[in-house]
Amino acid sequence: MKNLNIGGLKAKIPIIQGGMGVRISLSGLAPAVANEGGIGVIATAGIGLSEPDSFADFLGSNARALRSEIRKARQMTKGILGVNIMVALTDFADMVKTAVEEKIDIIFSGAGLPLNLPEFVKDVGQTKLAPIVSSARAAGVIIRKWLGKYDYVPDAFVVEGPLAGGHLGFKTEQIQDPVYSLERLIPEVIAEVRPYEDKHQKSIPVIAAGGIYTGADIRRFMDLGASGVQMATRFVCTDECDASREFKQAYLESKKGDLMIIESPVGMPGRAIRNRFLEDVGAGKKKPFHCPYHCIITCKRQTSPYCIALALSSDYKGKLNRGFAFAGANAYRNDRIVPVRQIFAEVMDEYAGEVPARLGAEQSPRASAEAPKITLA
Repeated sequence: MKNLNIGGLKAKIPIIQGGMGVRISLSGLAPAVANEGGIGVIATAGIGLSEPDSFADFLGSNARALRSEIRKARQMTKGILGVNIMVALTDFADMVKTAVEEKIDIIFSGAGLPLNLPEFVKDVGQTKLAPIVSSARAAGVIIRKWLGKYDYVPDAFVVEGPLAGGHLGFKTEQIQDPVYSLERLIPEVIAEVRPYEDKHQKSIPVIAAGGIYTGADIRRFMDLGASGVQMATRFVCTDECDASREFKQAYLESKKGDLMIIESPVGMPGRAIRNRFLEDVGAGKKKPFHCPYHCIITCKRQTSPYCIALALSSDYKGKLNRGFAFAGANAYRNDRIVPVRQIFAEVMDEYAGEVPARLGAEQSPRASAEAPKITLA
């Protein structure tokens, strides 16, 4: 594999570990990935929910927890570390400022267009910025806005396709539409950014994300022009992943037909693993709650049948009867828990074609129908 160079940050292996909230990718998983030559990522969404004062001081607990996780991760690696910060977070600015103060290497930001992100690094210049987009149009809007207002060219773009886990940047009807497949999006985004690379004499790597699971997948997208990939789902079932054993077990026990599209309270579709909680929601059974956080700007908390923060926090704690597990379309392919180092070794062998890709969708004995949809009552 070629190295991945993002604004002078050189990753030996062109793999970015996708950020997974709430508290699924923290200072356990991120440095383990960085130590193998990839880019480890700490997710900021709900990062402070395990703090004792998270109810009373939600914003303060998030900033404190992020600072702590970055510092712990730094003690465990000399590799490249990033954070994932959703634009839709009510404390987006505080999270960005905290990460920059801690001299994080790179900020990945999506779930909205991070149009003002450069203003937080204009006087610092160390932290690199990589927006997460789902279309060439979004990439173009960001580049023009950043150049016009901040004279800043994005350091990279992560292009997240519809096979990703968690909240998706597509309408529900677009998720199964081949027009929006990652295979089509990558060349389109590359074509959008190339004129700006030429004009400003700066490389803007385009990273493929969403449904990347094997080394063969990596080769396929790099052959399409991607400079690297982002992977999340395959890193969940590792020793170092910060998720609970119960969360990992949900992946291990899942079948292809268990991966479903839900309508999240935050106003976006998402992909998750079917369980009783989601079945109850689909049946119109409301889960009584009082919103203690208002963590997402777009959350329809007055009409939602459940609190997304509480549901995902329950997952982190292993109480899946009170929530559910977000997951990518290939979650069912996880069949054992291994060290991060082994994942990298397997992916490298798969990339080289020395071993067949593990449990391909067409090969898996657990595969079944395409992901069904669950809607909120």
